[in-house]
Amino acid sequence: MRILISGSSGLLGAALRGRLAADGHEPLRLVRRPPLLPDERQWNPAAGGLAPDALDGVEVVLHLAGTGIAERRWSPARKAEIRDSRVRATSLLAHGLAQAAEPPRQLICASAVGYYGERGDQELSEDAAPGAGFLAQVCRDWEAAAAPAADAGVAVAQLRFGVVLAPRGGALKTMLTPFRLGLGGRLGSGQQWMSWITLDDALDVVATCLQAPDLIGPINAVSPEPITNAEFSATLGRVLRRPAVLPMPAFAARLAFGEMADALLLASTRAVPTRLSAHGHVFGQPRLEPALRDLLA
Repeated sequence: MRILISGSSGLLGAALRGRLAADGHEPLRLVRRPPLLPDERQWNPAAGGLAPDALDGVEVVLHLAGTGIAERRWSPARKAEIRDSRVRATSLLAHGLAQAAEPPRQLICASAVGYYGERGDQELSEDAAPGAGFLAQVCRDWEAAAAPAADAGVAVAQLRFGVVLAPRGGALKTMLTPFRLGLGGRLGSGQQWMSWITLDDALDVVATCLQAPDLIGPINAVSPEPITNAEFSATLGRVLRRPAVLPMPAFAARLAFGEMADALLLASTRAVPTRLSAHGHVFGQPRLEPALRDLLA
């Protein structure tokens, strides 16, 4: 299949390009600058422009683009950038698909478990109601922006990713240095639930969706075994053979990271992959400790 990928230089996008090529597909990159290579197509989300040939021959669009949520503190301008990079870009793609003479058959969009917000110990399937707060609202609008494609008959799947674990990028890479120095520990109470997935399992979830275009709507792309932050910290310390006994109190996290601390570090989200499990999807690394040992070998 010819598959067009937005966000192709990110952690997940770059890994998917290699995986798709190895599986015999033809991955194409959706880029903002003028195309320089045969596998590139152009768009300009800020200006609302999609090159006339961007969708030519494309059977599936994987939409992964979005400004990094945790790269720096949230200011009003930064929050607008986070929102626009997701909602406006998705709307542009969805309208482009809806208006295409021969639209792709499938649109697989990234979303996030931030959709559910702070939910304590509640186990969250895809049928759970959305939460409150900035990230939850962004995720709701992000998913809703794909509606024009669905209305035009394109099969739309929304992958609500948990924390994607990979040693060379994302949250795990950020954690490794303090934990290796023996400076790691739980955040706040440590009782908040973390929904996570390894990078390889995230790639497998996308592969499952490609093979099952009838798998549409919201899909929790998370391990079947969520874990509390305290358990995660203790497990990472054990795998690295380092103590993990230096907690960061909630007030310190808020001083350091502002509003982002409550949304990303202290919120409890216990999402489970109900729809994937019902479909028969098998996770390669469902348990945290074996997954970390494999990732950090």
